[in-house]
Amino acid sequence: QVQLVESGGGLVQAGGSLRLSCAASGRSFNTYAMAWFRQAPGQEREFVAAISQSGRGTDYVDSVKGRFTVSRDNAKNTLYLQMNDMRPADTAVYYCAASTFYYYVRPGNYGSWGQGTQVTVSS
Repeated sequence: QVQLVESGGGLVQAGGSLRLSCAASGRSFNTYAMAWFRQAPGQEREFVAAISQSGRGTDYVDSVKGRFTVSRDNAKNTLYLQMNDMRPADTAVYYCAASTFYYYVRPGNYGSWGQGTQVTVSS
């Protein structure tokens, strides 16, 4: 199992930027595909972005393409999500997740989760 801790959330105005981090500990970080999900009040958890073990493969939900960038630093055991041109619709609790196989888009395929970090975008 890998333990995950998110940080970097906060309040930002529309059009602004934030960078989320997810620090991993435990089993070798570079053996996990990683992802970011988000969940707004009253809504289901939504896939945001994912990245392969090497970092060469990525995937994004259409609503964040061109605005968000997922990356990882395997030497630092850390996953990142750079969020630019943010919108009120991006407001949610953001979670990082780890999979031992592939960078899936379904939350059920991820076995390890962080506690989440709140992101609020004001209009």
